[in-house]
Amino acid sequence: MNLRKSERKRAKIKMALQGSAGSGKTYSSLLLAKGLINGDFSKVAIVDSENGSADLYAHLGQYNVLSLTPPFTPEKYIQAIDVCLKAGMKVIILDSISQVWDELLDFHSKLPGNSFSNWNKVTPRQRAFVDKILQADAHIIATMRTKQDYVLNQKDGKYIPEKVGLKAVQRDGVDYEFTLVFDIDSKHFAVASKDRTNLFSGKPEFTINSATGKKILEWCNDGETLEDTRLKIQSCKDLEQLRALYQQYYSTQELAPDFKLQKETIEAKTHLLNPQKFSQNGHSAHS
Repeated sequence: MNLRKSERKRAKIKMALQGSAGSGKTYSSLLLAKGLINGDFSKVAIVDSENGSADLYAHLGQYNVLSLTPPFTPEKYIQAIDVCLKAGMKVIILDSISQVWDELLDFHSKLPGNSFSNWNKVTPRQRAFVDKILQADAHIIATMRTKQDYVLNQKDGKYIPEKVGLKAVQRDGVDYEFTLVFDIDSKHFAVASKDRTNLFSGKPEFTINSATGKKILEWCNDGETLEDTRLKIQSCKDLEQLRALYQQYYSTQELAPDFKLQKETIEAKTHLLNPQKFSQNGHSAHS
């Protein structure tokens, strides 16, 4: 258990668009994807469970479509994401993930026995699906449909339902899993209801376009890749520099071979330049 300095690494955006039917979630997702991939739609895939709605916007470009048929199980979505990743897709649009929750609710309702304990058979499947989204090496845009939410308020001794806003059809709290969540209204205006990028929080409503995607891409790339760090390791001239860098990145297991190789390289060069400082077994005579 060790403390380390915080570091900003390049990211793949995991975001959600939520809105009612007709709010423009699919179209907005494609515009975001266009910006995220700098216009190369050949690297964009839509996992479509919305009765072919993905093909309605083919005029935007030749993106890829993977059509799903019922039942819309989380396992089927996980498989679809794998297919997209294997095909080299850089942006995956899941349109929509509300069907997953509908399917799991239906599955739960048909289970015999105790309703509460039966959630133990549902939650792991939902968790595996969400984890697949978060761990996928691609930008992912998930759409969720919303419905009007109500609460019962007491008035004059009677309980009266009152509207309290729109609620996404998905498991409660799923929005917490995403880096960015846009709420889109019936007039196609968007606001960020959740924003870890700080690009859109507190900003007035706007219409999503490809420039929005480019803005998000710039945020994603404002960090350091493993390749960037490997170049830093290779540029270390002595063991002191390498040790200082190791203290910063020791928790990144993928870099362990790079540190080992550079350590051996530096020691070999030092031996050639100063052979009197080393014994025959390659170790420093002073150690």
